[in-house]
Amino acid sequence: MILKSKYLISLFAALFLLLLGIQVYFMYKTYQVKEREIYRTVHEGLTHYTDKLEDAGGLKKADKDDIIQKLFIDYHHKKISRKDFLGYFEKNRKENQSRLSKYIDQKFEKEGYLIAAKIQYISIIYIPDSTKLIDHPIVLYDTENRLEKVGISNSGRWETSSSATNDENKKLEKNDSFLVKSKTEFQILNIKSIVFKELTLLILCCTSLLLSVLLIYLFTVRNLIKQQKQVDMLHTVVDNISHEFKTPIATLKIASKTLKKEFNPETLPLIDRQIQRLENLMLQLHTDEPETEVIKIKPADWDFFVHDLAFTYPDIKFNLKNTVCEEFHLDKNLMETVIKNLCENSVKYGASDIKIDISSSKDTLEIGVSDNGDGIEKSELNNIFEKFYRIQSNNIHNTKGLGLGLYFVKKIITKYNGKVDVSSTVNSGTVFKISIPYEH
Repeated sequence: MILKSKYLISLFAALFLLLLGIQVYFMYKTYQVKEREIYRTVHEGLTHYTDKLEDAGGLKKADKDDIIQKLFIDYHHKKISRKDFLGYFEKNRKENQSRLSKYIDQKFEKEGYLIAAKIQYISIIYIPDSTKLIDHPIVLYDTENRLEKVGISNSGRWETSSSATNDENKKLEKNDSFLVKSKTEFQILNIKSIVFKELTLLILCCTSLLLSVLLIYLFTVRNLIKQQKQVDMLHTVVDNISHEFKTPIATLKIASKTLKKEFNPETLPLIDRQIQRLENLMLQLHTDEPETEVIKIKPADWDFFVHDLAFTYPDIKFNLKNTVCEEFHLDKNLMETVIKNLCENSVKYGASDIKIDISSSKDTLEIGVSDNGDGIEKSELNNIFEKFYRIQSNNIHNTKGLGLGLYFVKKIITKYNGKVDVSSTVNSGTVFKISIPYEH
């Protein structure tokens, strides 16, 4: 059963991890698709207006082409210096930077995209002799927002030409032609926040699903472990149910043999007390808290409790010190359960000498039970008052019992607003100290 439960828990954990992996992969792919979709939308918008962006200076395209063509020719024929050539583009870039930024911001203001863009010539080649006019890209236009990492780049190429008329053949021939390669780059600087914002609902749903599955998993495992413990404890109860009745039954047997030999007036009251004890045990097994007729405890009753124990365990030395001389408004049957459970617990765990000290002071009843038994490990002390709990040695119960004795002691003392303190030394013994408040 335990092995099967471990397999089920392991299978559940594996399936949960698989579901977690699928969810993470699904979210990652969804993020990528959404990011590409946004970039594609922005790219289409920029591509559609590329020509307008390049003419942001206010010139018509034909005039612009003529100026660029003449600039290329003058630079190639060394009519202008490299500094003047590059200076033209730098001046154009600075003059149109704010205009380009404003255009892009207005274009995508509704979507809230923060875009950085740059348009540049990456190559200018004089076609007749394949001479390169530039060694490094020339920035034509860029935005005030700078590129951090290129999101999408779009390359293009076009050819310029200067035509001369041949009067004899009446045809056009190419003279100064240039092959120009350009590249438009842009990046959405806040792409991550944009995507996560649009996927917020999906992320919340996936997270809620995972948390729900995890909570169900933990709840199931906890219940499974709890039920397994209950099954084990019930098996223990069934196996040991007769042992809890052994003490009163043994006492009755001894009393019966004594009566057969000779009549003793003290034996009949002892029999009555043991019958009452059996009835109380039956009530304890069927209810969490014993419910019997409340009988006030008298000073002499403490002596009877120990007398019965000494009669049942003739090989054990019981030392009673009873200094109380008043009647307490405490249930006699419950107090008998406390004393006998503590003493029998000492007998079970190797005690040969048990001391019981009953006293009262300052409106408090003090009960002390000490022995010279095997003692209790410190790690066990916090558990000994739990229902059905029994002290274990190497996970093997060495002593028969239901594990109810100390549980009932704790319940009874708690009912009277008292407290129980326990201290123990292994191989030396255990001391229980009980204090119960009372009113005269």
